[in-house]
Amino acid sequence: FQSTDLTSTVGYDSIIQHLNDGRKNCKEFEDFLKERAIIEEKYGKELINLSKKKPCGQTELNTLKRSLDVFKQQIDNVGQGHIQLAQTLREEAKKMEDFREKQKLHRKKIELIMEAIHKNRNLQYKKTMEAKRLYEQRCRDKDEAEQAVHRNANLVTQKQQEKVWEVGRGERDVFSCSSHAPRLFVTTMEKIREEWQNEHIKACEFFETQECDRINYFRNALWLHINQLSLGCVQNDEKYEEIRKSLEMCSIEKDVDFFVNLRKTGSLAPGKSLVES
Repeated sequence: FQSTDLTSTVGYDSIIQHLNDGRKNCKEFEDFLKERAIIEEKYGKELINLSKKKPCGQTELNTLKRSLDVFKQQIDNVGQGHIQLAQTLREEAKKMEDFREKQKLHRKKIELIMEAIHKNRNLQYKKTMEAKRLYEQRCRDKDEAEQAVHRNANLVTQKQQEKVWEVGRGERDVFSCSSHAPRLFVTTMEKIREEWQNEHIKACEFFETQECDRINYFRNALWLHINQLSLGCVQNDEKYEEIRKSLEMCSIEKDVDFFVNLRKTGSLAPGKSLVES
């Protein structure tokens, strides 16, 4: 990972932990959307049940009755809107899940490569250290053999002396062969280390790109979520505006006249007709 401060560095383990935290954060937002969808769906269904089953001015007449009909219909529409929003939130949660799983699969491939080369590096390191131990042991054996030859040179027979020198020569030959092994192990170790370093750099570059993509996707998903909530509010207000327009058409005079015409029993008051008769 690189920052604007080019002198900053981050360890591989810290990078992996950060990526794990990022994936966890995406999962938390995904769960948040699912929970919000449950709430929206429940609220929408409750509104629909309320508008259909709960009486609300059912004996009103004329223009006010029409306004109440519009009111109940728009409340039903608001409920349908919340149910639709719940479906939209579930779709967004599924997109977040797909994105998260896609990143997980791509990242796993890189991690397997890193684990393999890291394991190979550790194995080669153990072999190199074992070669070093054997080399140092051979050095001690060689020194002890040479010291033994010099100590016994004047104390043994010619035949025994030749045997001692033969043993010393064998130790020198073994030492000569074994002295090349550490160099070969060190050379191999250096090649593996360079390969590990190159793969490490490529892995970090990949992880950095992936993290940038994740932050960008997460940010856009959150932005879209807020836009969807805002759109829902706007659409609800449009439905409420229909109710307000209907109420503007409501006329007290017309409703009173409508009731009178609907329930009238004649054109004259009962008392006056009796007096005239």
